[in-house]
Amino acid sequence: MSAEQIKKDKYVELTYAILDAKGEIKERVDIPVKYIHGRDSGLFPKIEQALEGQEKGARVEVSLTQHEGFGPSDPNLIFTDDLANVPPQFHQVGAEVEMQNDRGVAKKFTVTNIANGKLTVDGNHPLAGQTIKFIVTIGEVRDATDDELKHGVTQNFSVDGGTVH
Repeated sequence: MSAEQIKKDKYVELTYAILDAKGEIKERVDIPVKYIHGRDSGLFPKIEQALEGQEKGARVEVSLTQHEGFGPSDPNLIFTDDLANVPPQFHQVGAEVEMQNDRGVAKKFTVTNIANGKLTVDGNHPLAGQTIKFIVTIGEVRDATDDELKHGVTQNFSVDGGTVH
């Protein structure tokens, strides 16, 4: 009996790591991510295409340019202010703050730098503007059930807590 191949409407489980251009692991997911292939999976299109036809146990490497991945870094999402104007709970690199624009739309920003009495926050995805590599290991591949096809699976592919598109 041959192994199931990934194609439209197959239930797929995978784990992955994301590496930056230097080859450093930026994110690693060892708990299987589940999705239905070819159906609003949340995968980057280039990754979903690379998985097509693969079988359980395969290891697939896909490089994504900034335009195929998290997009270019937007300088309009980077702000610097005097440290004195920022509440103390945000006085550490890596702290996250949610801000709203004048229309009430909220966005998460991360403190990226504190120097010379100034604090910088960045609302870009941490991998924006970078070429990255996904290393995907395929777990289970099977026909999706009628219920899964109708309702999807409980977990879509996401990176850093945000759905990847």
